[in-house]
Amino acid sequence: MQIKEIMTPEPLVIGPDTILKEAAERMRDLDSGVMPVGQNDRLVGMLTDRDITIRATAAGKDPNQTRVEEVMTPDLVYCFEDDDAENAALKMQEHQLRRLIVLNRDKRIVGILSLGDLAIHATDDRLTGEIAEAVSEPVEQN
Repeated sequence: MQIKEIMTPEPLVIGPDTILKEAAERMRDLDSGVMPVGQNDRLVGMLTDRDITIRATAAGKDPNQTRVEEVMTPDLVYCFEDDDAENAALKMQEHQLRRLIVLNRDKRIVGILSLGDLAIHATDDRLTGEIAEAVSEPVEQN
């Protein structure tokens, strides 16, 4: 099964210069813990609820003054819409991710694949369980 068959299509993309409060409000309104960040038709990062909590709130940053680019995650792991779902699942497991950005072959964002998408559509329950376990393992700290 290809990713494009099970992903959530056409996610809202915010700009890196968006004020953090506005981004958080959009995440709340969409009931989403993640927002892709794009500029000039290219993906430049991801903003997660964890980014907001750890890199902004815990650091004492003002959400009315802080821009998304200051706290977003710039290092992206992604898959392509025509990739096999099992390969994407293994990538999620390897990188301990609950969500993957989905790009077309022109590297334009076309969707988001979540652990929930895989769980609903998976034909291999064992794989879904392994992924859920792997992304939930604590990361070793330096």
